This record gives sequence, structure tokens and C-alpha cells, in this order.
Amino acid sequence: MNNSLLTSGVILAGGLARRMNNQDKGLLAYQGKPLVSYAISAAAQVLDDVMISANRHLEQYRCFNWPVLTDQTDSFDGPLAGVLTAMRATHADVLLVLPCDCPLVTAAHLRHLINTRINHNADIAVAFDGERLHPVFLALKTDLQDSLASYLESGQRKVEHWIKLHHCVKADFSGQAELFININSMAELSALESLGLHSAQH
Repeated sequence: MNNSLLTSGVILAGGLARRMNNQDKGLLAYQGKPLVSYAISAAAQVLDDVMISANRHLEQYRCFNWPVLTDQTDSFDGPLAGVLTAMRATHADVLLVLPCDCPLVTAAHLRHLINTRINHNADIAVAFDGERLHPVFLALKTDLQDSLASYLESGQRKVEHWIKLHHCVKADFSGQAELFININSMAELSALESLGLHSAQH
């Protein structure tokens, strides 16, 4: 990794999880541990500075001993709102973004995402599984924060649209689509556990 650029990380745990009856996904147990703990473990192996973006149960998230950030509005404006808050909170040049509900992603995958942006000298790198983008897995320059603020102020929310406004490259994870299995329902949580797939902490 190019250490001349300081990189920080943010784990997105601030959504409402409407499809899970508004439960806080990051705090749900997967293989006996909170989902967010897998993202924390993977990110902490790559970065010295990790933040958690959360809008509920803040004291529980603070128990993981990393800074907890809340959106600057109370309207749950989606993942980009959490990204913007993190960009404003860090002094790093680059921000690594990952969600709280993909427990199979490892430190090696996060390094690949970071290095893809470096190798292409791009504004943003986004995870790509060979068929589709996974736009909540990003490595992006923090000097894009003014662009992101303007985008959100215009009422737009779609991550994929905003990243395409910049020099964005794909971090290729072809053949590894299972990495990006995320939890959107209790049934999906049970199904993932029943598969017995190894998590990032194994």
C-alpha cells in the first residue's frame, strides 16, 4: 500500500433496516457475534483509524471502542449521508467505506479495494463482482466532500449515480460474489448461518 496517503475507514450502520422490522442490523448476532464486529475486524487489520456511522443504539456501538458518528440530519438520508459525515470527521486523504452487514469480507478484500484506487490514481474505487457494482464498498478521496454535499443538498441519494460523476474504477472481485452477501431479513440471516460460510474473523 502507498503509505504516503493517509487512509481512514467508516463502517455504515446507520440505516433503518425497514425489511427487518427496523431492527439495528449491525447489532444482530451472526455466528454468535454482532454483524458489525466482522466489518470492524476486517477494517482494523488494514487501518489504524476506523469510524462507525450509526444513528441508533449509539452506546452499544461505542462499546466497540471506535468513534461513532451520526448523520448531520435526522432524516436517515442513506449511506451517502454517513459517508459525508465521515469525510468531514477525518483528516485522512482517502476514506474506505464498507457496510455493517457483509460478514464474509476480509482484510485482504479491503486492501484490494484500496490498492485498486491507488494503482489507477482514481478518485474512487468501487467493488465489482464481475456482474454488478457494490456501491457501499468504496475507497474514495476525501476532497470529494464538497461534491458529495452538493449532491445531497440537491435531494439526490443514489450512491451509484454520484460515484459515476467522478473518475471511478472497478475493483474486480469476479468469481467472489458471495463476499457481498448481505443481510436484509431475518430469513437471510438464518440462511447465511445455515450455509456455514466462514466469516472475516475466522
